[in-house]
Amino acid sequence: MIGRSLLEVLLVLSISLVPVASGLAVMVYQQDRKLAENARISLQEAIYTVDLSLDRLHAHVSNVLALSGKPCAEVKPTLIKQVAESQYLRSLTLSQNREVSCSSMAGLPDGAVNFADMQTPLQLLVDSELTPNSLLIYQIRRDDFSATATTYAEQLRDELRGFQDGLTLLLEFGDAYIWDGDTRGLSRPSQSEYFQTAVSEKYGYTVKVGYAQGYSAQEARQSMILVLPSLVLIGIVTGSIIYWAMFRRGPRGGNAVNPR
Repeated sequence: MIGRSLLEVLLVLSISLVPVASGLAVMVYQQDRKLAENARISLQEAIYTVDLSLDRLHAHVSNVLALSGKPCAEVKPTLIKQVAESQYLRSLTLSQNREVSCSSMAGLPDGAVNFADMQTPLQLLVDSELTPNSLLIYQIRRDDFSATATTYAEQLRDELRGFQDGLTLLLEFGDAYIWDGDTRGLSRPSQSEYFQTAVSEKYGYTVKVGYAQGYSAQEARQSMILVLPSLVLIGIVTGSIIYWAMFRRGPRGGNAVNPR
């Protein structure tokens, strides 16, 4: 009898644990789907948002390029006005035959920045001595003329800060990169979980997204704290019903009647 009673108790406990285990499994599965989907969507949204920001920069440079060939005294007020009206724009420069012909800044634009040496239209200067912020340089060339804009990369960092969901987003321009944290660090931020990457078809920069190591485990623990009491209560109720249904039925009373 003792052995049978023990088996009955173990059976009830096992049945009670089924909703708890299945509930936790569903929770982990849903969290996994949610984080993976959020990384995928955020990747596309980041490219769309940064492309829009660079489209505005492209418009400034295109307008300036249209002034190529004109005397600097004539176009300089326009360059200065466009820079003054933009929050992040630092300078606009016109060049001819790889030499600066006019700039919105006095003297040589941005010190040692040599626009003629640019190998790609878009370049990121990190921790430049010229400014505490990183600089983004964008250039358009047409025949012997070129127009170049320098802008504070803080604008792009502000775009990345709009993703407030624990996801780490990083923009990569060649060997240089920027993210919503401190770019001066020697090591890149952790993006090992649900990592995804894509390249902008318009401007050629790379977006990398992912969660830091241990983020999913932390989220699972927090979710478990919230749902575990409810799952345990469901398990207790389920076990009680099974126990009552299987082992608490009263004996059948009354005498059996023999049929004639």
